[in-house]
Amino acid sequence: MTSSFETIERIKNQQLCCGCGACAFVSPELFQLENVENEGIRPQRLTTQSNAETRRQEQDAVAVCPGKELKHENLDIPENIKDLIAGWGPVRGVWEGHAADEEIRFHGSSGGGISALALFGLEKKAASGVLHTVMDTENPVLNKTVLSTTRDELLGGAGSRYSPASPCERLDLIEQADGQAVFIGKPCDVAALKKVRKIRPELDKKIQVTIALFCAGTPSTAGTRAVLKKMGFESDNEIRSFRYRGKGWPGHATAVSHEGREEKMTYDQSWGDILTRHVQWRCRVCIDHTGEFADIAIGDPWYRTPKEGEQGDSLIVARTEAGEKFIREAIEAGYLRAEQIDPQLLPASQPNLLKTRGKVWGRLVACRMLFAGAPRYRGMPMFQFWMSQLSLNEKFKSIVGTLRRIVMRRYLGKR
Repeated sequence: MTSSFETIERIKNQQLCCGCGACAFVSPELFQLENVENEGIRPQRLTTQSNAETRRQEQDAVAVCPGKELKHENLDIPENIKDLIAGWGPVRGVWEGHAADEEIRFHGSSGGGISALALFGLEKKAASGVLHTVMDTENPVLNKTVLSTTRDELLGGAGSRYSPASPCERLDLIEQADGQAVFIGKPCDVAALKKVRKIRPELDKKIQVTIALFCAGTPSTAGTRAVLKKMGFESDNEIRSFRYRGKGWPGHATAVSHEGREEKMTYDQSWGDILTRHVQWRCRVCIDHTGEFADIAIGDPWYRTPKEGEQGDSLIVARTEAGEKFIREAIEAGYLRAEQIDPQLLPASQPNLLKTRGKVWGRLVACRMLFAGAPRYRGMPMFQFWMSQLSLNEKFKSIVGTLRRIVMRRYLGKR
């Protein structure tokens, strides 16, 4: 399946923008980001002029866009677990564990594994900072990207943010830093960074390690406001903090008003009943939900059911040599308490993702039938999972249901 995109505007109009912010980083004079409430963060072109310089900037922006294309190369190496490559990308080893720091474990999502690794980078690997997404204190419904340099700053930003975030927009914070930095983001953010590193060699030198969090899609800001409304809040101005989970596993969505009133909602209620309905279209045609382009990827060990009162553990996947080395050193240094486990617990923890991969093949067939935007995936098989993982009815729905959705929601866009 192929698709061709010449401009960021066309990628956006075809509903294939991930909202990562990479285009605004490499071409800041041409694009700025805007949070479209019912869609997500989108680039807005700053000028209608067309000359050699704007065309060069457009070319750079398109080159780093993960929304149009993802591509794996050279995965068939001895270090990668062969029977996981097709469905899960490069996997060198899988661990289950949690942050040794109990405060980080409590405040983080799924055991605080990401924060523990980031803190190890800061305190023992001489990282100049950790680029990650945190709650915007001026408006807790929104997010912002920061470069944390201390444990307290990391702890303040711990926990998942199930709403639009564009960490790649602030890669300048890493590029201008004195030393190397840790990058934390969604799978699409990490994939975008990998593309950026190819055209920005100085930035490439500044990346110590990349960590991706498992992702089931990015809900729009409208999704967060729907959660708040269900909790009884009518306006962003009523709350001083909002977290999506954490403080236990999986934890509760929690909003706190300026007067101290606290409202909670279970993970199943907030994510399962509300936020998933607001996930952007690009995520519906995504097959990288586990950070295949990162050094390290971390998610929940859903192969088992959380126990009442459990603080949680992280499922930690080493995808590169650098990632595996980083994990082992963090364990040895006492920042991470984790044990290497059977790699098959990765698919057991995400039992629906191979089926999702197959469904995306059907969805892309539907997109091409209607000449709608369809991302290109290379070295990332889908058809075999469409054949093996889906029932006949599911195969039918993956194509026909998508045709209906494209027409009804007007995803054809401008060509």
